[in-house]
Amino acid sequence: MEAYETEFESFVVTHVRDIADRVKSLRFEPTHRRPVVPWAPGAHLDFRLGSGLVRQYSLCGEPSDDRGYTVGILLDPASQGGSEAMHRLAEGDTIEIRGPRNNFELVPASQYLFFAGGIGITPILAMVRSAAESAVPWRLVYGGRNRSSMAFQDELRAARGGELSIIPEDTDGRADFARELSLAIPGTAIYACGPAPMLDALAASCSALGLEAQLHVERFKSSGEVHAHQPADGSFEVELARTGEVIPVSATQSIVDAILPARPNQPYSCLEGYCGTCETKLLLGEPDHRDEYLSDDQKAANDTVMLCVSRAKGRRLVLDL
Repeated sequence: MEAYETEFESFVVTHVRDIADRVKSLRFEPTHRRPVVPWAPGAHLDFRLGSGLVRQYSLCGEPSDDRGYTVGILLDPASQGGSEAMHRLAEGDTIEIRGPRNNFELVPASQYLFFAGGIGITPILAMVRSAAESAVPWRLVYGGRNRSSMAFQDELRAARGGELSIIPEDTDGRADFARELSLAIPGTAIYACGPAPMLDALAASCSALGLEAQLHVERFKSSGEVHAHQPADGSFEVELARTGEVIPVSATQSIVDAILPARPNQPYSCLEGYCGTCETKLLLGEPDHRDEYLSDDQKAANDTVMLCVSRAKGRRLVLDL
């Protein structure tokens, strides 16, 4: 995992481009004029959009570019305002950015098989470029509603050393995952990003072929899976160690809901436990982890909690806030 800029910094929008139906490419450069923090394929940035709301968008530019960052944004009416705010940005506007952070790292492999659905192409584009530059064979299966909605087609066609299959659903149907996976040679790393139904279908095909260990996915939204043996909600307290303030959390509240009046700028984003934005150090207490972000080992360590979904197994959690 590469360096992670823990504080938000000011960036200016230097370029905005329409690249597909309802999709814009935006470039940001730091106002301080210093080189940006390096990143690798799979990384994303946090964008602060006001009132503590933070949204993550995958980097899709060139990792060798140390002057700025590029992201691709789909205008999604169901995004709770995040994509709309990003689409309103114009050249010359400023915005606060934190990162990069990478939970979807590209592992070394003898060959890559990529799957992308819709705007899920953004992290995959950077991976394709990396494979091409490293002369590692690759294949990309890229699906979308229709051809005009599918971003970065020209950039993908320009990538060397691989095979590109663009599959608009309105004319060509959906990708045959079982067929694509059956052609993968041993040692192939499989990467996928896209809507949950696509990723679930791909995971099922990988499992049927014994390829689940080779599959790496990034989900833009929670899988919705209910954790087995999840205890009933109950009320508890959180103590903010830096101020000593004790805040009650009711059975129907999340921690982030409870503490926002006291900490109105507390970062949060997905509210479903998958993005990591609200991860906070735990100083004391036993948490009930309900997120999809931490690994099993990290949950067992009880070093951090996700304010949006974590609960307490006891009476109180003491947070490093």
